[in-house]
Amino acid sequence: MSNEKQKIKIDFPTQLRGGVYANNMVVSHTKEEFILDFMLIAPPVGTVTSRVIMSPGHMKRMVAALQENLKKYEDKLGRIEKAEEPQKGPIGFHS
Repeated sequence: MSNEKQKIKIDFPTQLRGGVYANNMVVSHTKEEFILDFMLIAPPVGTVTSRVIMSPGHMKRMVAALQENLKKYEDKLGRIEKAEEPQKGPIGFHS
């Protein structure tokens, strides 16, 4: 058995190349998987723009990769201020 890394060709579907915007996310989980629902909340409605499902082991690797990349970003471009939590309550405009 060879120790060489196998090259895998990745197909990037045309409809996904532009990406989707999300300004909210809900995370849920079972014992076997994490479910990440990314949403665009634009009052008076909200829409799920993407759903990603992964195993707990992959979730842990993704969190580590995000932390590493946030550190690289801040080291290069400066500290990111945490966004304020949205107000609790129904989605939409309030008087």
